[in-house]
Amino acid sequence: MTSPSAPAVRENGTGTPLVLLHAFPLSARMWEAQLERVPGPAGDDARVVAPDQFGFGADPLDDRPHSLDDAADRIAALLDRLGLERAVLGGLSMGGYVVMAFARRHPERLAGLVLADTRATVDTEAGRNNRERIATAVLAAGSVDLLIEEGTAENLLAPGADPELVDAVRRMIAEADPVAVARAQRAMAARPDSLDDLAALEVPAAVIVGELDTITPLAEARMMAEALGDAELTVIPAVGHLSSLEAPETFNAAVRALLKRVKQYGV
Repeated sequence: MTSPSAPAVRENGTGTPLVLLHAFPLSARMWEAQLERVPGPAGDDARVVAPDQFGFGADPLDDRPHSLDDAADRIAALLDRLGLERAVLGGLSMGGYVVMAFARRHPERLAGLVLADTRATVDTEAGRNNRERIATAVLAAGSVDLLIEEGTAENLLAPGADPELVDAVRRMIAEADPVAVARAQRAMAARPDSLDDLAALEVPAAVIVGELDTITPLAEARMMAEALGDAELTVIPAVGHLSSLEAPETFNAAVRALLKRVKQYGV
């Protein structure tokens, strides 16, 4: 069996390694504020690594498998490539699903985790059917225009979000390849429940959620925080699903607090 290839990355800083996994249907470009500011003024508090996944951004589209488990194994290959035995893994939405798959498959390589605006529970039947509807439609059209037309950018953000931010999210969505969109939707639809996997972990965690997130709401964040043995829950007021983009300073403060806790564990 061929070893999984490591994805393309953006990287900044030194110190505690932090790998951030992006949301659907965006790319690692969504982490610009975290890449710039989480490492700290001297740049030595964290080594922030943000890979593209599933054919989004600079990640090439090819014939490799595209399950969440495959994505998790690619992150393990990335750690190998970077010479990292362990790292803090963070993910928002789809990125959180990959983090949980990583926790299930490579728990010994986790130094801590950030679960932002995501959920450990499975999709409802209606949710899975909607993912398949989108996957089928974008492949048939050869375009992701459907995502723009159905207001995906607006749904990912809080009502009344900054118009410039809405436009920036729309542009990122428009860059997505329809094949990547379909593969990611089908991978997310097939994911298992991860609450038991979280309960088995013995690393510090941060659970972050936007107060107005209707896609993965506060109740889901609380379930994850309660399942984890050492988790701090941060609810960011007045923001939606893309909390790292809508309130980067508050988001970054929660991440930096976790990194301090990780250092106390001696990682």
